[in-house]
Amino acid sequence: MQTDETASCSQSSLDESSGVFNVLVGVTGSVAALKLPLLVSELLQLSGVDVRVVTTEHAKHFYDPATVPAKIYSDADEWELWTHRSDPVLHIELRRWAHLFIIAPLDANTLAKIASGICDNLLTCVVRAWDMSRPLLYCPAMNTAMWNHPITAEHISKLGTFGYREIPCISKKLVCGDEGKGAMAEVTTIVSTIKQYLPKPSEEPRKHDTVTVCARGLCTHPESTRNIASALYKKNYPRMMTVDGCDCNNTTDQAKQD
Repeated sequence: MQTDETASCSQSSLDESSGVFNVLVGVTGSVAALKLPLLVSELLQLSGVDVRVVTTEHAKHFYDPATVPAKIYSDADEWELWTHRSDPVLHIELRRWAHLFIIAPLDANTLAKIASGICDNLLTCVVRAWDMSRPLLYCPAMNTAMWNHPITAEHISKLGTFGYREIPCISKKLVCGDEGKGAMAEVTTIVSTIKQYLPKPSEEPRKHDTVTVCARGLCTHPESTRNIASALYKKNYPRMMTVDGCDCNNTTDQAKQD
């Protein structure tokens, strides 16, 4: 049974800090999960970045949690945190906390689940509840024969229609001995891609700035500073600009400042 003290502790670990860019790393059951400790360590070297990890049960087979320098959440945490109606729901809290979600590696099984809308574990529940105004990146990783199966291309295409960004797999000799495409992108490539989404110092609004996002960029509708990262992301990637209920007619990016 989850105690009030433990629930409070779990909740406080997801509190937002001003000026911090929160990266949620998802890890699934591919042998490439061996690289999780290195990926998290490299991300934590980036200025102003905080990291949390959400794992599937099968992914746990490939890494030692003691070597991962970040809090790891799994399916058990989802159910232990919630005991009655007023308790927080972990996959929602993780969604609220994260400014960016990177799934590395994304195995064939979880790829199929996400493409089909299945949410039967903590990680896929976070995906299903994800704030579509924020970037979700993924790094497919699987055996070459699985990668070459026609259904894989369909699933990758489907994720593209959701607005999720693929960091493509690469060709190399796989752990199983096969050689070909299907290996997860190098950690350096993943980190470099994530760096593209970090707010630049010249673009960071002041502490009390209020910004939101409309279909044309930044508009002057009041909103929580929680959306700053989303606003900057949409400014750089206008293809993803969409927010329901905004009738702003601005044709240039604007920000309201105190």
